[in-house]
Amino acid sequence: MEFQVMVAQECHTVYAEEICQEIYISSLERKTGIANRSPEYIINKMRAGKAVIALSETGEFAGFSYIESWGGKSFVANSGLIVAHKFRGLGLAKMIKEQTFILSRKLFPDAKIFSITTGAAVMKMNYEFGFRPVPFSELTDDPEFWKGCEGCRHFSILKDRDYKMCLCTGLLYDPKEHLVIHHPGE
Repeated sequence: MEFQVMVAQECHTVYAEEICQEIYISSLERKTGIANRSPEYIINKMRAGKAVIALSETGEFAGFSYIESWGGKSFVANSGLIVAHKFRGLGLAKMIKEQTFILSRKLFPDAKIFSITTGAAVMKMNYEFGFRPVPFSELTDDPEFWKGCEGCRHFSILKDRDYKMCLCTGLLYDPKEHLVIHHPGE
């Protein structure tokens, strides 16, 4: 099966409600820590050019992810990665993650990129992109980011531990830690 994985645009806002429903159902089924978002929030991400959407070859919603900048744009979070039930197990999550990572690097080339997750598959993908596990103290200290966790089923754990730990693992990609090798003649 073929997919189109692209930066979301205005025409994709029609999928916002479906994306929110998929996030909600998946968080219940998996008992994972994915924060619920409103359709308006998803639409704003699409309009700002800070979201990636995947569509099937027949135009069905297949997957989604978005980015948000924090701490004066020195940090970027890759968030909300979701694949519709019908399209799971086809490698689509990795394609979406890759495009979200590329978009993050394009819009915020010097920012540290982070992700917090309880999902083993997302952790594995992040490792493949050069992320490393870190304590929450190495992530943004912007209180607005942590407010976004209020929609997660595990928020009380985070709050009770003064926003220093939760069931999620913090993963960080620091562009300064990755050397660029230039080949002779380039």
